[in-house]
Amino acid sequence: MAEEPKETKPGFQNPVAGFGVTFKAMFKKRLTEQYPEQQKTTAPRFHGRHQLNRHPDGLEKCIGCELCAWACPADAIYVEGADNTDEERYSPGERYGRVYQINYARCILCGLCIEACPTRALTMTNEFELADSSRANLIYTKEQLLSGLEEGMVDSPHSIFPGTDEQDYYRGLVTEAAPGTERQVAVSKGEPRPSASPSGAADEEGVDA
Repeated sequence: MAEEPKETKPGFQNPVAGFGVTFKAMFKKRLTEQYPEQQKTTAPRFHGRHQLNRHPDGLEKCIGCELCAWACPADAIYVEGADNTDEERYSPGERYGRVYQINYARCILCGLCIEACPTRALTMTNEFELADSSRANLIYTKEQLLSGLEEGMVDSPHSIFPGTDEQDYYRGLVTEAAPGTERQVAVSKGEPRPSASPSGAADEEGVDA
């Protein structure tokens, strides 16, 4: 039988080479970030807290399709859709997101949800300070995620721009709210309907008589 080759013993330089990285790091300048006093600027496409966007007239882009919830690998998103009506319209299409929640105790900020959104309603901001002492506070609601109003917008719900449809919104043809647009009463959120004026009630009684 042929003899097996004997293992060569490691030379003296091998243990020393193993400490090469350590020796190099000893003489490098230390980098210490003074957080939170000095916050470092994040990258432009940093994956931070989510945001629900609006159309230029103030209507919401979310159509309540729940594709973001299906795409989430951590099951951190919960969506309930509802139908729009002419008296209470939140988005240009048939449906809108009535309930929208993101649980940041589960969210891994992977960005798969924004890739799945067909209307670009959901995007991610550069905000990364999401720590909290309560798990309940880490569940962000629609009101917390919805973007604020800019110039030319009217808070939802309100009617769509006259003479347009939802496709015009997606094409970017609607650039601001129509003149005279007023916010509708959000009955589904518990807002009371406006009561009839005394003069109007008297007129109705006169017609009935």
